[in-house]
Amino acid sequence: FCSLLMKRKLFLYNFKNLRWARGRRETYLCYVVKRRDSATSCSLDFGYLRNQMGCHVEVLFLRYIAAWDLDPGRCYRITWFTSWSPCYDCAQHVANFLRSYPNLTLRIFTARLYFCEDRKAEPEGLRRLHKAGAQIAIMTFKDFFYCWNTFVENREQTFKGWEGLHENSVHLSRKLRRILLPLYEVDDLRDAFKTLGL
Repeated sequence: FCSLLMKRKLFLYNFKNLRWARGRRETYLCYVVKRRDSATSCSLDFGYLRNQMGCHVEVLFLRYIAAWDLDPGRCYRITWFTSWSPCYDCAQHVANFLRSYPNLTLRIFTARLYFCEDRKAEPEGLRRLHKAGAQIAIMTFKDFFYCWNTFVENREQTFKGWEGLHENSVHLSRKLRRILLPLYEVDDLRDAFKTLGL
C-alpha cells in the first residue's frame, strides 16, 4: 500500500483524461470508504493504490476491503476515482463482490475508458458491473478538483485543469453512455414485448 498522498506529477500524469493516453500502463485508484449511520455518514478510510506485479488495482482493493470483516447489518459506501476504467476480468470480480455484499454501494469515477473500442470485451464488463449495482461515471473538473484536494500532496496549490479537460470529459461521458445505454434499451424492449404478450 502506498503512502496516503500522491505526488502532484504522478497524479497529473496518470489521471490526465487524454483520448489517446499512450504509455500510461498503470492504473491508479483513489478511494474513500464511508459507513452510513442513519442520516449521517462516517468516513472510515481513504487513500490510493496502484497495480502491483500481476495484480490489478481493483482486485487489490477487493482483497483489502474483504479483510475488514464488514458488519452485514450496516451500510457502506465506497467511492473510487480511477485513472482507467476496469478491464473485463476486474469488472467481473467487482460485480461478483457487489453481489456478495448487498449492504455495500460502489461509485466509480474514471478518468479514461480502458480498451472500450469495437469487438473488445471491456464494454460488456462495464455493463455487467453497472447491472450489479455499481454507478459508473467519467470524471469531470469537479472530480479532479476533489481528488487534488483529497489525495494529492498539493502543497496548498490550487488545481488547474489542463487544456481539453472539459471536452475530453464530455466526449468520454457520451461514449460511456453509449456503452451502458443498451442495458436500458434491451430491458425496455423486453418489457414492451411482455406487455404485448409476445
